[in-house]
Order: sequence, then C-alpha cells, then structure tokens
Amino acid sequence: MTPDQIESVIAAAMPQAVEELKRLAAIPSVAFPGHPVEPVHAAAAVTEELLRSAGLPHVQQIAVEGSFPAVYGEAPAPPGMPTVLLYAHYDVQPAGDPAAWRTPPFEPTLIDGQLFGRGTADDKSGIISHVLALRAFQGRFPVGIKVIIEGQEEYAGERLEAFVDRNPDLLRADAIVVADTGNPKIGDPAVTTSLRGMAAFTVEVRTLREAVHSGSFGGAAPDALAALMRMMTALHDENGDIRVPGLPRGAFLGQGPSEEEFRNTAGVLDGVGLVGSGALADRLWSSYAITVTGLDVPTVSGAINAVQPAARARVTVRVPPAGDPKTTVDAIVDFLRQVTPWGAQVSFSDVTVGSGFQADSGGKARAALNRAMDRAFGRPPRDVGAGGSIPLVNTLLKQYPAAEILLFGAEDEDAAIHAPNERVDLEELRRTATTEALFLHELSLPSALGV
Repeated sequence: MTPDQIESVIAAAMPQAVEELKRLAAIPSVAFPGHPVEPVHAAAAVTEELLRSAGLPHVQQIAVEGSFPAVYGEAPAPPGMPTVLLYAHYDVQPAGDPAAWRTPPFEPTLIDGQLFGRGTADDKSGIISHVLALRAFQGRFPVGIKVIIEGQEEYAGERLEAFVDRNPDLLRADAIVVADTGNPKIGDPAVTTSLRGMAAFTVEVRTLREAVHSGSFGGAAPDALAALMRMMTALHDENGDIRVPGLPRGAFLGQGPSEEEFRNTAGVLDGVGLVGSGALADRLWSSYAITVTGLDVPTVSGAINAVQPAARARVTVRVPPAGDPKTTVDAIVDFLRQVTPWGAQVSFSDVTVGSGFQADSGGKARAALNRAMDRAFGRPPRDVGAGGSIPLVNTLLKQYPAAEILLFGAEDEDAAIHAPNERVDLEELRRTATTEALFLHELSLPSALGV
C-alpha cells in the first residue's frame, strides 16, 4: 500500500472505530480489588474480538498469574522483515465520584469531536489505534506483528512483567510501540523518551484499642489521625520539595511546559502557587514526587466526637527513570518511622513497584517513526518526558535490549486521564492510528532495512 492509500483507508474506517471505542469504553473494566471482575473479563473478550477483526491470523487470551488475562495476537513476518510488538491495556482507573463528571463515566458521550468517558483515552484509545492501523493493511502486513493487551496495568502491572520474564520468546521483537502516552497538546506531535517509575504503599497508624470520647479523653489520648497527618506533611518542606534523604532532584535534557501552560492543563486555581522548585520539566519528568492518594478516616458527614484509634493512607511515589523504586520505598518508610509521633504503632503493606524508562537516542525505527509522524501531523515530533509510569516498559527494555521502544499515543495532556471527564480527541486518534500504520509501512522500506 502507498501512504496515500493508508491515510484514506484509516479515514474511512474512523466511524466504525468510534463506535467500537464507545462499546469498549462502556465496559467498567476496573481491575482494582473490590471491583467486579466480570466487566474486566468482558473487556478482554471485546479486545480479543477487535484484534481478530484487524486481520491477525492468531489471537488468544493468555493467563497471567495473579492477574487478569492478557490478549495476544500475532502475524508472522514476511521474509527479511522485522517484527513489531504493539502494546496497550484494556483495564481502567476507577471512575471516582460520579458527581464530578459532566457525563456518566461509563456512558461514552461524543461532544464536539471528543469522546468523554473513563478509559476513552487511557488506554482504550491505544487498543483502537492499533486495530485501526492494522486494518489498513487488510491482513497483508508489511512487517511481522505481535500485539499484547494487558488486563491490570493500572493496579498490578508488575504481574505482566513477571510473565514476560518467564516467556521471553513470546514478545520478542525488533521494535516495540507502546500506545499509552500522548502529545503535550492536540496536534503537537511528540515521542515520549523517558518515564518515571512508580511505587505505592499503604501506611497504617494505631494509637488506641478503640475510639474514645473526645470530651473525656481528648487532650491526652493520642489521636491516630493527627499522627498520620503529621507524618504525611513531614514528607515535604514549606516549598513542597521532598525532605526524605536520598531522593535527589533530577534534570531533564529537553523543553518542558511553561508555567502558564502547566497551570491551565492542571487546572491550578487563581492565586494558588505551584509546589517544588527548579524547572518544571525537572519536577515533572526527572525528579521524585510523593502524593497521598487515599485516606481511610471517618467522613465529615459520618464524624463523631471521638479520638481516632487508627488511620490509613495510600501513598504513591513517582521515581526518576534511573531510580530504583524498591530502595525509594525503603527510604520513605524509614523516614516515616523516624517522624512517627508519640510512639504510635506504624505498619506498611500492599507495596507495588514499577521501574522507569529512558530511551536511547534513536535508531532506524525511531527514524521511521519520525517520518510517519511528520506526514500524519504535518511536522516532525519532539522528545518529551512523562511523569506517569508504564510498569512493563523497563522489563521489555531489559529483556530485549536490541529492540527500539517507541512511546506515543492519543492521550494528550488535556485528556484528564485518571481524573473526572476523561476524553479522547477523535482527530488526534485518527492521526495517531495513521502514524502507526505509516510507521509499519516505513519500517518495511529498503531505507529502514539498510538495503
């Protein structure tokens, strides 16, 4: 196929793809503990169906120990051609408070060319972009294709990492496309060249056998919630910089967003300052970040006049690409033990970790991607970092050191992933799928093969 034909086929296929994305995003495939498992398996089944419709001769669900199934597809490489692995995930973040959504989170709603709903961007847009790109070739792929769609990336991605370590030949490829990132802005092409790693844990503080009356005992009885609050605020100084020893600030070699762009994208309220010091690119992409993402405490509406005997917090840590998530957790846990007040009993549990990623300068696959993205977007891409984590990427890098790993996708920074009112821009989705198909075509040309 020619590039013109590829672009035409994908443009014509968009209406069907949008309906398929709506169908997939309507499934509440939240793979977190405590959520129904049936929707997660339903999303796996729909993903399997979509990959079959893309012309792959071999598609199956594969069991992943301790996790939900991955969906795998494969088409053999034509003689002398490389193989490309395509990655995405079908599970999604919880929707959170439905009242914070302008449209129901699991009723995908199209408004002015943008599809709103949980998972429309992260990462069901990645599944659809792969399907669209593959359909352009009508089963006659110019290179070998492997596809792996993960089922529990948002909560326990390290389980697929272990699967890859045990099955190294299954995903072996010359180039790997990870469709779980995006551009800084719609129409602003970029390739993500660094990812921060991730760690998370739960901390519990206990001070009393049970709650006691705040009038009779308050002022002397140690309040577990107050102790936990003191511990959490001790993690940062007055500027918002991390106080934990051994977690130095990093530097990103590239251009980050302006403060105005960041404030607008993050929705920072007027008069509220940003936290931390140094360049925004350094803070967002190359330095540690510690966030309290959940608390188990009495609600305001359910509050009683009592001193609390126990309190819990979920703490999430973003780790620079070269950092070690395990030693990072150890450093933070040691620090929290040191700042625990009043001799309170403190315990830590449910630790999860995922490594970061730093791309090489680029090779033939990156050059092919640059050409494809230049055509699809009308200008070549630039390098950006990402503060989020994709646990599998570093495992792929270690397992297949000769493979080029390329991160791009339809999740622009205004897509509100992990937040209320998540959305994907459909024109961005079309350009992303077109880029991927053009990349597969470019990779098969003599110039990319060194012929």
